[in-house]
Amino acid sequence: MPTQMTVLRSALAVTFATGALTALGTAPADAAPAGCTGTGPITCRYDVAPGHYDVTVRLGSPTRAANTGITAEARRRVLSAVDTGVGQLTDRVLTVNVRQPEGQPTGQGGTGTPGLTLVFDGRTPAVEAITVRQVRPPALFLVGDSTVCDQPTAPYAGWGQALPRLLREGLSVANYADSGESSGSVLSNAALFPAVRSQTRAGDTVMIQVGHNDKRTTATAFRDNLTRMVRDVRAAGGAPVLVTPPVRRLFGSDGRLTGTARHVNEIGVNLPNEMKTVARAQGTPLIDLTSLSATLVEQLGTSASERLFLTREKGDNTHFSEYGAATMSNLVLNEAVRLNVIRSTQVR
Repeated sequence: MPTQMTVLRSALAVTFATGALTALGTAPADAAPAGCTGTGPITCRYDVAPGHYDVTVRLGSPTRAANTGITAEARRRVLSAVDTGVGQLTDRVLTVNVRQPEGQPTGQGGTGTPGLTLVFDGRTPAVEAITVRQVRPPALFLVGDSTVCDQPTAPYAGWGQALPRLLREGLSVANYADSGESSGSVLSNAALFPAVRSQTRAGDTVMIQVGHNDKRTTATAFRDNLTRMVRDVRAAGGAPVLVTPPVRRLFGSDGRLTGTARHVNEIGVNLPNEMKTVARAQGTPLIDLTSLSATLVEQLGTSASERLFLTREKGDNTHFSEYGAATMSNLVLNEAVRLNVIRSTQVR
């Protein structure tokens, strides 16, 4: 069977090939491809093994204008909404990581559906064809907590969930962040950092953000945990990157964020500063998301900053709304590009 990707119009029957999952067949114009159900949103499922895939989609409709975005797996935003006019068709290529469970690695919030799930949303979604091809491109692994993870249920969202939409094909975001995890627990749970370490190879990057749940971790233990992860990533051939945790929305009477908001923990350890110490000692790039998010939240002030968090919906000043997750992912990406952790050519 041919290994090149083939994309044809109309509702299509899916077949497997060595290098590709290709759509073939015919159906009425403006019908969704085979494997897909619904009209708004359109949900498509393909029986593929865990791994990395290039997904080529042809968006638009021969009969109507459309506005189509895409999420993959557990609500990962892989494409912001695209407008197409009547009869205008446009191709996009997305690189998607497939994992089971498809959301949080420990199965919190549900294990999802095996295989690849794509959801075409937007105001008026339309998709003409889909091709899926297994690849092993450079991977960007994420290790962290609930502010990073693929949150399975709205309105919660992690910044790692929003990051793929900003990246071009050829860089696969594999999000192994998990709710409630600390620097010690990500090391000890086989589904978390050990799973990342076992998959890491030359050309991969591993971003590590911990701290939110290290409420009583000593400075020594925190530094030791981070140092071990940095060294293990390098031993596997990957490039480690430390990310200090984003702030909580906790303001003092002076209108400034409190020490707790900035991750000075319950025993007085300044966790972002300890992470910076490890980065200097190990010669590791560091994205200071604590400072970047603190500047933003304080500039917005007590009222406008609520939009970033789930303050109004849940009374939650730690976890992000979809808007907040997208905003934090922008901060992470901009700094990653500045540090050359991610090349500008890899950004949409």
